[in-house]
Amino acid sequence: MTEHRRGRVVRASYTDSTITVYQAYPREIAEPALHAGTLVPPFKRERMTWIKPSFLWMMYRSGWARKVNQERILRIEIDRVGFEWALAHSCLSHFEPGVHADQDQWRAETAASPVRVQWDPDRDVHLEPQPWRAIQVGLSGEAVDRYVSAWITDLTDVTELALSAQSLLLAGRVEEAARQLPAERPYPLPDDLRRRLGAED
Repeated sequence: MTEHRRGRVVRASYTDSTITVYQAYPREIAEPALHAGTLVPPFKRERMTWIKPSFLWMMYRSGWARKVNQERILRIEIDRVGFEWALAHSCLSHFEPGVHADQDQWRAETAASPVRVQWDPDRDVHLEPQPWRAIQVGLSGEAVDRYVSAWITDLTDVTELALSAQSLLLAGRVEEAARQLPAERPYPLPDDLRRRLGAED
């Protein structure tokens, strides 16, 4: 295994047909989405939107739902076929030898791909960085349209879960907080997608 792939495994909660991702929004976007069962205006399809399968990475990014404009955490169930379509039409956000033949190939893929993938250190319950990586998937253009119109099967507000877990941590009840967190496990990526994402073999 080449060094850049070490620790890159998509971990998520998933069923036979869906995978769970998370997004954080202000109330003005979250409430209409919960009512409609998908993202609707004032959500803007014209902007890239990032979905994250790691609940703790979402907590790190949103500060346990306390950062401005990230006060509502949405758990979003999406179709696994759609998720894998996104990965198949993705490009890594940075050039990587061993994944791309050269810079020209990476630039060409970037120009043609409606999806970006980033690998960032995953987080533990204290939001400290871990040796393994969490995937973030950025959707734009056609990918956003497919996400909003076809892939989303369910939306749930899990803000209270975030706030409750943080309260337990602040009280020193770490194991109790950890038990509240969603169970995540390695997602079975096809070989071609692992190669495309620079993920572990």
